[in-house]
Amino acid sequence: FVRLCLDKILLQYILQSRTLSGADAINALRPFYFAVHPDFFGQHPKEREVNENSLKRLNGYLENLQKPGFRSFKPTQLTFYVREREPNSSNVQESFSASGFRAVSFTLHTRDLLSTVLDILNSCSLSTEHVQSLNVNSQAHKEAKSTVNRPIKWDKTYYSFTGFKDPEEELEQAQRVETTLLSWLDDNEASAVKKLKKSLPLRKELERLKIELSRELQLSDIRWQRSWGIAHRCSQLHSLGRLVQQRPEILENVKGRTVVFTDRSGMSAAGHIMLGTMDVHHHWTKIFERLPNYYKLQKRLLLLEDRISQLLGGIQVIYIEELQPLLTLEEYFETLNSFYNKLRDSRLPFHPRSLRGLQMILESDRYAPSLHELGHFMIPTVCDPAALQWFIFAKAQEARENLKRKEEMMITEKELINTSTERFSLDRLYKEPSVSSAQMIDCCKRLLEESLPYLQGMHLCISHFYSVLQDGDLCIPWNWK
Repeated sequence: FVRLCLDKILLQYILQSRTLSGADAINALRPFYFAVHPDFFGQHPKEREVNENSLKRLNGYLENLQKPGFRSFKPTQLTFYVREREPNSSNVQESFSASGFRAVSFTLHTRDLLSTVLDILNSCSLSTEHVQSLNVNSQAHKEAKSTVNRPIKWDKTYYSFTGFKDPEEELEQAQRVETTLLSWLDDNEASAVKKLKKSLPLRKELERLKIELSRELQLSDIRWQRSWGIAHRCSQLHSLGRLVQQRPEILENVKGRTVVFTDRSGMSAAGHIMLGTMDVHHHWTKIFERLPNYYKLQKRLLLLEDRISQLLGGIQVIYIEELQPLLTLEEYFETLNSFYNKLRDSRLPFHPRSLRGLQMILESDRYAPSLHELGHFMIPTVCDPAALQWFIFAKAQEARENLKRKEEMMITEKELINTSTERFSLDRLYKEPSVSSAQMIDCCKRLLEESLPYLQGMHLCISHFYSVLQDGDLCIPWNWK
């Protein structure tokens, strides 16, 4: 027993000697963060959302590793879209998205920062040479690089005698047993309930602030671009409330508008007032002062959309916030204006009103037109006019069928959300923007076939992964098992 205790102390010493500090780990991961940071994916909403969610889970994993006495072991699978155009050979799963980014999936199962950092960098085919310049023993670094799990293999009797969990056995079990909805809810329901109860006062405060500000400013709505926590949202509304008290005269032009808290200030392509969460009141004040000019530009933009529609046989030009990058009004106007000038010069022979009822969106990062499953055409701003004409004519009937199916799906989706909310006594059931209506319908139908007492009073988000959010919301993948 004494020998085992001494061995345990020696093991701790060895592990500590080859473990990075938290600051060193962040420095070592800088190339990785640069390659996957959501802010660099502004024109790719789906990839941005996946990276944002994965970074949250990764940061939680790294924080747990730094906690004193941390021993719990749960392998964490992550997926990132990497800013690379060429595929690299790797042992991890990878695929290329429609936008050309490399999707990398890997599982974290290491117990110290150094091995975790090396695992992440190697998985994404990033260099690990700079890690050697950090305050880490070079020999230990080589051992960590060559051995993914752990450098010392202990006899099974050590774990049976001490009661410690064998990480290799746990990893094998985790890989062998696929996570199921019932098992995951059983493991995480208590944690979610605890976080939810803690957030309830803040949720009531958020609702109160939102109602008061909407009524006082006669706003249509108040929204958030990202899934910030409740406390963060309350803080943003308090800031807006203080500005209302200090400068009430500049807020006279917001009647009937929607305010969106996002990454930058201005007016969005959809006509919403954007307030950058990193900006100070001075920047917000300037935006409110400029609103009359924004409204004039918006009228010009709507006129431009009508002119494009006339040149394309009556097809409607739309902007879909959930599927397109968040553009400012100025950026979207320039995109429309460039496309209009190209169409006007080409003089395409579309019969007036022959395409009425159809819809299209403009995209700046594509080179070939396509038809979305929801029925709208996705048209590149650099598309050849002749190719555009042929594509629209060839796909017009299919587009009408997709639009009709979309309307039916939206009605079905709404009915299933209401039925599921009532059946499981949920406080709220919602989905992430990257989850399609078809996926949501499939998810709800299968949920209704189950008996799930865990969900009573909970907030359930349909996503692409399992997670308990900081305010107690339960995230489950739409294709849960």
